[in-house]
Amino acid sequence: MAKEIEDKYLVVSDDFKAMATDVKSIRQGYISRAPERTVRIRIVDNRGFITLKGLSAGAARDEYEYEIPVADAAEILSRLCEGKVVSKTRYIVPFAGHTWEVDVFHGDDEGLVVAEIELPDEHTPYDLPPFAGRKVTGDPRYYNSNL
Repeated sequence: MAKEIEDKYLVVSDDFKAMATDVKSIRQGYISRAPERTVRIRIVDNRGFITLKGLSAGAARDEYEYEIPVADAAEILSRLCEGKVVSKTRYIVPFAGHTWEVDVFHGDDEGLVVAEIELPDEHTPYDLPPFAGRKVTGDPRYYNSNL
């Protein structure tokens, strides 16, 4: 079974931009936003994905992600997703032996900037980068599916 284990923080400065080694454009929408099972469609640059996630238990939850044709992803985003399509720019930031993903949201969510770190297990130690502020792991207000 695939597991996603991540911690999430609000971002307090734009220091991450100078630290980033890659930048990606993301559009995503949800076929299901039920807390016990979300189904997300995402386009990252020119690649499409479908992701299924289970209910969060602390920082962990089941996650399955598969690449799909980008044309299919675009059609699903425009025809089958409920609610709005989320648009964001993702910065990939290596820091102290880990990779952070910093999402800068656009549109209705303009001004929201969130940093996430994915971990091999919930007890993995890590250092906070200078741009990380308040921890919001587990706060449903910051789930992409709730934006």
